[in-house]
Amino acid sequence: MPLVNFSNLDFNQIKENIQDYLRSNSDFTDYDFDGSNLSTIIDTLAYNTYIASYNTNMVANECFIDSATLRENVVSLARNIGYTPRSRRSAKAIVSFEVDTGTIGSVYVTLKAGIVCITANSFNNNSFTFSIPNDITVPVRSDGTAEFNNIEIYEGTYVTQTFTVSSRIPDQRFILDNPGIDTSLIQVSVRDSESSTVKRTYKRYGSLFDVKPNSAVYFLQEVENQQYQLLFGDGIFGKALEEPNFIEAKYIVTNGKEGNSLSNLNFAGTITDQEGRILSSNVSVITTDAPGFGGDDIESVESIKKYASQIYSSQNRAVTASDYEAIIPMIYAEAESVSVYGGETLTPPVYGKVFITIKPYNGVFISNAVKNNIKQQLSRYSVAGIVPEIIDLKYIYVEINSKVYFNSNLAPSAVKVKTAVEQNIEAYSNSTELNKFGSRFKYSKFQKIIDDSHESITSNITRIDMRRDLQPQLQKFAQYEICFGNRFYVKSSGFNIRTTGFRVSGISDVVYLGDTPDADMMKGSVFLFSLKTPTEPFIVKRNIGTIDYVHGEIKLNPIKIISAQNGNNNSIIEVSAIPISNDVIGLQDLYLILDNTKTKVNTVVDLISSGDDISGSNYTVTSSYETGDLVRGKPLIGSQATSTTTTTQTTTVVTPTSTSSSSSVSVSIPSPSPSPSPSSSPSSGSGGYSSY
Repeated sequence: MPLVNFSNLDFNQIKENIQDYLRSNSDFTDYDFDGSNLSTIIDTLAYNTYIASYNTNMVANECFIDSATLRENVVSLARNIGYTPRSRRSAKAIVSFEVDTGTIGSVYVTLKAGIVCITANSFNNNSFTFSIPNDITVPVRSDGTAEFNNIEIYEGTYVTQTFTVSSRIPDQRFILDNPGIDTSLIQVSVRDSESSTVKRTYKRYGSLFDVKPNSAVYFLQEVENQQYQLLFGDGIFGKALEEPNFIEAKYIVTNGKEGNSLSNLNFAGTITDQEGRILSSNVSVITTDAPGFGGDDIESVESIKKYASQIYSSQNRAVTASDYEAIIPMIYAEAESVSVYGGETLTPPVYGKVFITIKPYNGVFISNAVKNNIKQQLSRYSVAGIVPEIIDLKYIYVEINSKVYFNSNLAPSAVKVKTAVEQNIEAYSNSTELNKFGSRFKYSKFQKIIDDSHESITSNITRIDMRRDLQPQLQKFAQYEICFGNRFYVKSSGFNIRTTGFRVSGISDVVYLGDTPDADMMKGSVFLFSLKTPTEPFIVKRNIGTIDYVHGEIKLNPIKIISAQNGNNNSIIEVSAIPISNDVIGLQDLYLILDNTKTKVNTVVDLISSGDDISGSNYTVTSSYETGDLVRGKPLIGSQATSTTTTTQTTTVVTPTSTSSSSSVSVSIPSPSPSPSPSSSPSSGSGGYSSY
């Protein structure tokens, strides 16, 4: 009998196959394998086969980036296709302080590279140091003091490591000994020999573009144990090293995320003047202008698997949207999430442009200088004729109103149940399921998270709203476009959108936005209304704009908003609607967030499950539909209002206009006129834009 071909790694199946093979031999035809000593030998053979098969399977898995599990193997496979994983990122803090030089006649003082500050208190039994990679020199003022103002310091220990090139060491490798290095702060210089005083600074390169035989460049790759190896040119691509060249590498070893939010710092650095005199004892108290931010851990295995293949498929050129999404994190390390879409997807199409939105790890917007730098670096990859446009981040918020039913016999109290639900909702809101472009709020999964929060929970009725925040141009005529990127649920009676109150020119009452759908229920008109009572609206002006329920877009004709009447934030107008689908997506440049500040969780005793009302006669019914409130927040009757706001700060950008897939909140300011007429091009004028 031939050996059985099997793919099953089950121990008992392997053992049975061995027994079947032996039974095929006439000497063992009627042999009782289970009742003899031969059973032990068969068990040993089966066990050995099982271990060998398992190891073979795991080794085969480690040969492919999709199935590999060990970081060293994933990094090695990614390196084969030209991808270098992102290193740890050091938290950056901004501090200021003064040094008193006294009467010794110092002209300038220098803060030496290396350690600058240490934390005043230990955190989790750890103290943290902050360093700078380069000397900082400032002049001494006439009163004998020198001010170090708004200097950037990096969490971590400053390390210098040296190598001497030797031909006597075969296959010499230049490996930086410490794990946890922030590779963005590495500085490499080379001298002809250790005794030489002339050094040449080498620049890190990630590709062979523009690398000439004499280019002073080095390459970096991650090796075992999260360490990094320096690679130098061979005389064809980059300047080659020769014996006895002396290499000096300076870098910062950081704790990554642990350095974020640190602010209480004490000076521990070294300051000298032009004569080399040390002045560190006359330093004032450290003022922390910005606590630690931007620290991050080394790129995860999952992230490497995702982006390595994308970088390889892009072949160092930006043609498709996915190419841009893969390349931008390479050239801008602070990008937490990137959304890219072509202008051809808009209505009307904007051919020849690609629109990019970037969510940085810290903050909401990126500066114009950073935008210009990114666009300049993208020009090395993008095809001729395609113009990248970087637009500001826009938020779409999901709001939750949940009634949670629970069995009172299994719960210590309603408060405990509510707290458990709120904690799980907060954990979900901070997860990677949300907080990124292209994310989706998954309604069924969210309901399961609530149900699994406590063993006593029997069910939940959860309603959701989606919200955009509009920051109006106060005291100016402007037209607005508010896009949700999700289809609206439509009631034939109207009032499908709700807003907080605001004041407009020519109307004394606090007003709100309302809508009336057309007969086809696909589009409608927008009007202004005030409140006689919280449930009785009074329409004060019709046809001030249009609403597209299918594409989730609201367009307002030129209107002069005087002030916003929002009790929480008088600089914005909240606009919300019910989505037709409870699964809400972050379309294109919309960044999806679950707003915990608007989350409402109420507990209801399930009388049937608790055994208090088996018949269900007194069961508390919760509607799955909205209660019919006309406005958001506290209803303001007539001219009733909170304090007004007359100034606001906006960020000026150019945003694309779309009637089918754009997801912006845009504003266009026409020339002032007594009676501004509606414009069919909301983005045609210069516009101020702010979104939260």
